[in-house]
Amino acid sequence: MVTRVRTVAFQGIEAQPVDVQVMIAPGKMGMHIVGLPDKAVAESRERVQAALHASGLSMPVKKVTVNLAPADLPKEGSHYDLPIAVGLMAGLGAIPADALQCYVVLGELSLDGTITHVAGVLPAAIAANRQDRGLICPAPCGPEAAWAGSEIDILAPRSLIALANHFRGTQVLSRPEPAMQASATGLPDLTDIRGQESARRALEVAAAGGHNMLMSGPPGSGKSMLAQRLPSILPPLLPRELLDVSMIASIAGELMGGKLTDRRPFRAPHHSASMAAMVGGGIRARPGEVSLAHRGILFLDEFPEFTPQVLDSLRQPLETGECMIARANHRISYPAQIQLIAAMNPCKCGMASGPGHRCARGPRCREDYQARISGPLLDRIDIRIDVPSVSAADLIKPSASESSAVVAQRVARARTMQKLRFEQLGVSAITTNAQCSVAIIEKIAQPDKAGTALLHQASEQMKFSARAYHRVLKVARTLADLEGQETIGRIHLAEAISYRMGADMATTQHESIRGY
Repeated sequence: MVTRVRTVAFQGIEAQPVDVQVMIAPGKMGMHIVGLPDKAVAESRERVQAALHASGLSMPVKKVTVNLAPADLPKEGSHYDLPIAVGLMAGLGAIPADALQCYVVLGELSLDGTITHVAGVLPAAIAANRQDRGLICPAPCGPEAAWAGSEIDILAPRSLIALANHFRGTQVLSRPEPAMQASATGLPDLTDIRGQESARRALEVAAAGGHNMLMSGPPGSGKSMLAQRLPSILPPLLPRELLDVSMIASIAGELMGGKLTDRRPFRAPHHSASMAAMVGGGIRARPGEVSLAHRGILFLDEFPEFTPQVLDSLRQPLETGECMIARANHRISYPAQIQLIAAMNPCKCGMASGPGHRCARGPRCREDYQARISGPLLDRIDIRIDVPSVSAADLIKPSASESSAVVAQRVARARTMQKLRFEQLGVSAITTNAQCSVAIIEKIAQPDKAGTALLHQASEQMKFSARAYHRVLKVARTLADLEGQETIGRIHLAEAISYRMGADMATTQHESIRGY
């Protein structure tokens, strides 16, 4: 007799159906698991046997064969414990076999029979809902699974005994309720920033349009402080974005207590991060920092200190919004619609542009340090600003800067304008100017006559690439949205072009462009 239990295997954030086939037949006592299992799945044999014994059941004195079909799909992870165990329990008559046919099952077993947390419950619940099936998952993951829909039947037992009692009708399990983390409070506020008005303005523009930004300045000028306060002025995740972000966090095992949050991700990896840690990979091709920052911020401090290979691996995600991990036997794609915020010193010693300081190696130090960032990657950064040192006078005088709440209101109004505009164009999947395509930005960002003349003259002098030209239009569109204007004027283009320049040349060329 063969008992069948449905579970899933994960490929990216997609849950592929897997059929767990358990056969109890005459032969030498033992359990054999086939179907391309990895080490964690092969070790399920010991965990399942111990959990069944702790639950008052003993392994049959027969040969037990477990087949994970399809056999050519790699099976990875510990979430196969529970489907194997319930398949055996159904074969032994402890659970009615027909009751399992309408469920997708996943969970890891402890030796005492309790069911512990596993990654990927939310994508599995969504896949089960599409198949018109219910879900059996660990109790800590129940609130997470409940987000897949109010109509899906979810069982979240704490142990094998609780699951068996539910099917016998002696202790019916209640459906878990979806849980949300409390709204983020106590975020760093922009009122802490003093003497950096131009940098605050650039940060607001970047937040309003979702633009990538690079800050350059000496140590202690406040670059990291500015980046850490960006989440406080960003709007919360939209419902569709919330689900996308939570699915990636679920695959990575970062949904603690099964609670979702509408706060946008903020990832700040160390500059020693490898390429696999950044864009994803490894033996199990897990999502990297870029994908974990989906719909949020990827902050790279000490930008040139990352290896050139790691930095150049960001070029494809920044352009396409996804990370493609290709291996010899499979190909996985993770979404990666990110906003890149980078910070760097002007040179290796960091003092090239500091007042009263001179770099010991001269211009060569600056040139060698900045050359670690490739031109194609730099071309994908919309806003580049200089963050000068803050004087003691700026710190001593009373603070009169705006709070994050005030700036967040302007950012929210600008993003609402963009969202409505894209909905009218029939591209509701796009929410910010930075995400829109070339055809759309040329349609919605047509400058007036004076602006067209300025843009033409600046592009001739600065030799804009096609990408640079369209990114200037995107920033100018955001600047107009912040002022609530539909028409892009000369002043918007002048500011957008000044942000496009390198930080070391912005001061001198900004004035010349205004004089055109």
